[in-house]
Amino acid sequence: MDTTARGTTLSTSGISNHAESNTLNKASSGAHAAVDSMAGKAEEAASKAKPAIDRVAAIAHQAVDKAAGAAAPTADWLSEQGESLKGTQKKLLENTCNYVSANPGKALGMALAAGFLISRMMR
Repeated sequence: MDTTARGTTLSTSGISNHAESNTLNKASSGAHAAVDSMAGKAEEAASKAKPAIDRVAAIAHQAVDKAAGAAAPTADWLSEQGESLKGTQKKLLENTCNYVSANPGKALGMALAAGFLISRMMR
């Protein structure tokens, strides 16, 4: 009698384990299906977004190229103007030195007058 009770308990337990295993397999399959579905939808959304992202990137590259194209001539012009101003500065300095060397008295008088006027304006 003791042996029969064990056999019945085992067989009932075996059915219970089989039902739990079947439920677990169904739940696992459902979860895998849901994950696969979400992954498919995410991949589809990414494939739809890629052309738009590529277009935006192309437009941004065109804008940078256009800005660089517009800035290059301006930078060249500024460089030329800087060189021209340096040349003008050197010429003015040379002319001033020549004048002071040729007319030291007048240069000293003008420097004193300029210093006096500047000191009066600073008060």
